[in-house]
This record gives sequence, structure tokens and C-alpha cells, in this order.
Amino acid sequence: MSADDAAPDQIGDLDVARLSGLISPLRRSLLRAARAAEHLPDIPDAQIEVLRALPKGVMRSPVELAEELSLNRTTVSNLLKAMEASRLVTREADAADRRRVEVRASAEAHGLLDRFDAASATLLTDTLAGLPPADATALAAALPALERLHERLQAQQRAARGIRPTA
Repeated sequence: MSADDAAPDQIGDLDVARLSGLISPLRRSLLRAARAAEHLPDIPDAQIEVLRALPKGVMRSPVELAEELSLNRTTVSNLLKAMEASRLVTREADAADRRRVEVRASAEAHGLLDRFDAASATLLTDTLAGLPPADATALAAALPALERLHERLQAQQRAARGIRPTA
């Protein structure tokens, strides 16, 4: 069978439909397990994405967040209102340009993310220990490709919204 004859959900040996059907449930399973292990609040995924875009020491404008996350500015504004009410972010006027607003993740939000990340790492370590060593090796080999896949998907989303790539 030539590449032209391949099933639309098959690229070489990769079953694309199987990969697509696995990613979201895997992420949700890890999220639920980490939340339960650390008794973490149920923070919506969109808010977690905003927090991930605001690492410690980083401030961004709502416009920058919208572009970074490929979200509508109104959506980001609504997310930030809810997050500020939950004390996950702070918004303050830029010292150099009082018309510009800067957003920063709160110490509480960083603490929650740190606890989530630690719980996730522990869960994955414990779970992987019960799998054959070849599975851990295969996952390690797949990480760079998964990172490139993620970057490519983000770039496609930005391009579809007319957002030019940043340096």
C-alpha cells in the first residue's frame, strides 16, 4: 500500500484516530488523580492554561495572553475576572503606561500548580513502575515528537487567527 492509498487516520505506522482518542482521556485521568491526591480545587482547564502562561516573575497583558493561548480577547477578559475573584491572578496598571494592564499569577496559584505538578509526577512515576521497562523507553523516545506536535498545533491555531509568529 502506497502513502496515497493509506487510510486517512493512518500515517505510516501511526494510528492517528487512536492517538487522538487517547490524549484527552489520558490528560483527564491524570488531572483527576492529581487533584484527588492533593485535594486540589477543580480549576477549569482554560484557567490552568492562563496560569501556565504566567510563570513566576512573568507579567503579561490580557492581549498578550489572548495571542499566546489563541483565545478571543473577550474570553480572556472573562477568564481573568473569574480568576481574580478566586485570587488566582492579580491585575494592575503598568507603571510606564497607566492605560495598559498587566496580569500576574498569584502566589496561591503558583502553589496550586506546584502541588499539581508534584502529584502528577509522583502518579506517573508510580504508574510507570508497574509497566514493562520497554514502555517507559518508548514514552521517553516519543516525548520530543509530542512536544513538536504541540508546538505545531499551537502555530496552526495562531496562523488561523491571523497571529504572526513571535521571535
